[in-house]
Amino acid sequence: MDIEEIITKIQPLDLNAQNLARTRQDSLIKPLGSLGRLEELSVQLAGITGDMTRRFIKKAIVIMCADNGVYEEGVSAAPQSFTLMQTLNFQKGITGVSVLSKLSNSKMVVVDIGVNGNIVSENVVNKKIRKGTNNLAKEPAMTRDEVIQAIIIGFEEVQKLQLMGFSVVGTGEMGLGNTTTSSLILMALTDCSVDDAVGKGAGLSDEDFVHKKEIVQKAFDYHKPDKNDPIGVLEKVGGFDIAGLVGVYLGAAYFRFPVVIDGVISASAALLAFQLCPKIRDFMIPSHGSREPGYNIAIQKLGMKPYFDLEMRLGEGSGCPFTFLLIDAAQMILNQMATFDNTAMDNNKLIDIRKP
Repeated sequence: MDIEEIITKIQPLDLNAQNLARTRQDSLIKPLGSLGRLEELSVQLAGITGDMTRRFIKKAIVIMCADNGVYEEGVSAAPQSFTLMQTLNFQKGITGVSVLSKLSNSKMVVVDIGVNGNIVSENVVNKKIRKGTNNLAKEPAMTRDEVIQAIIIGFEEVQKLQLMGFSVVGTGEMGLGNTTTSSLILMALTDCSVDDAVGKGAGLSDEDFVHKKEIVQKAFDYHKPDKNDPIGVLEKVGGFDIAGLVGVYLGAAYFRFPVVIDGVISASAALLAFQLCPKIRDFMIPSHGSREPGYNIAIQKLGMKPYFDLEMRLGEGSGCPFTFLLIDAAQMILNQMATFDNTAMDNNKLIDIRKP
């Protein structure tokens, strides 16, 4: 299946299921609108699945791991070997997202889509396109065929989850240099400035931070990526991990999964997916507000507001476990609270607090 065929077959949210969910929310034994965004989330979930009673028992976080050739330009404080080491550490249960995923009993699907190293592990999905992208400061990061290959890899990972009975997916990543690629993507898609898009990533010194912004601006001026060609943006200034996550978003919408956005890398991939197919946005659920400055640009462009603000900037998919629990909460409220009709309570005098 090619990308155009996938996009063509993505259907909008189920309005009938949303209306049923909204009607039930308004009949629950509580003031109208008193559970705020939790109510909105339950309606969105009903629209995604077409069934307001659907439970989200099997949860997964797809973590795309890849290196970026732009690392050569000194845009990261950590050694490049960290990508390889963390890719292996995810399944050892010792990384941030590994520990947090235990909260929501989430499966981690760790995908080597372009790590600069040799990984032989039954716990890592080997989908390596090659050992890292080209140095985007000097040439396009990927070929167009590689971009498409990476997107299809992401789509197929969601397809496999669907066949295994999973029903909700989160997005994670690992790759030295990917705050640089995400910054360039955000500049291309939103016309924001380098000062607005670029953060310190894993912890650059002030001097190295200035250098990083210079590299990003130089690469942007060199490639002049076209916002109307999201595949071309990825080809010129993207990464295998971000392209793979674009495929995860496509797969989630195609198979009607709620899909959770993590931090700035995940949000930049979400914005690319939205650019490819605007309907995908309705399947996305933001998690936390990343401390990386580019995150706010991406999430505002998507017209969203994060559910949490924990001042996190780890990435990896670390915001997804909390949000999985929130999804469970929204579904349980909708289906397990009593209604006024099946109690002796009278709601005739309750005021709709949602109205001005």
